[in-house]
Order: sequence, then structure tokens, then C-alpha cells
Amino acid sequence: MGYVNEIRRGTLQEKTFYEQVGGEETFRRLVHLFYQGVGEDPLLRPMYPEEDLGPAEERLTLFLIQYWGGPTTYSDNRGHPRLRMRHAPFTVDRAAHDAWLRHMRAAVDELGLSEEHERQLWNYLTYAAASMINTAE
Repeated sequence: MGYVNEIRRGTLQEKTFYEQVGGEETFRRLVHLFYQGVGEDPLLRPMYPEEDLGPAEERLTLFLIQYWGGPTTYSDNRGHPRLRMRHAPFTVDRAAHDAWLRHMRAAVDELGLSEEHERQLWNYLTYAAASMINTAE
């Protein structure tokens, strides 16, 4: 009976994906590894006009943290994500999509997540990458 009362009072809460995978540290590591690849990529690097990839890295980190159940710092600072609108100035074709996923795959593989967490994250990332394509072949 005590267990049921705890649930009713809301003291037992399921952890978010963000918490389950290690929180901020995991997402910072993921995005840092990803941008190491982007920084060397002749197709993707020109899409980042800033000489320093740090601001882009911070934006993606905060976005993913918020998306997966962490703090809402991204929206607090930048408003609604509007991802397609923010990427509209860039030519995102199948080659850019594939390059983005190649670097993200390498970064995800370095995290050592459980099979289920890796599957959930990868499903989202492949969906997100496909939704950014704005230029036909």
C-alpha cells in the first residue's frame, strides 16, 4: 500500500531519456564528437559560416538536451526551434544528409549507450536528418 501512495503523491517518477543516458555530460560528448567530424568535412564545414564551431556546437547540444527531457535552456534563449526554417538558407541535399548522419553515427557509437537507448536516439537522428533535406538531387 505504501508504494501505491507514493505513486499517487507523485514521488515516484520515471526518469527522462536525458537522465537515463547520463544527462548533460552525455549530450555534450555526443555533439562534441559530432562536430569534430564536421570540422574536417569538406561538404558540411562550409555550411557553418562561423570560424569557430563552438556556438553551433552549443546550440545543438542545448537543443538535444531539451528535446530528450533536460532543461529548456535552448527555448529560453532562442525561442521555438523552427529547425526547417533555421536550415532553409543552406542547401541540404542527400549528400549533406548522408555526411551529417555519418558523423553523427560515429559520435553515437562512441557513447556506449544501451542497445535500446542507442536505437531510440538513432531513430530520432535519422528522422531529423531526413526532415532537413530541402533540395532535390
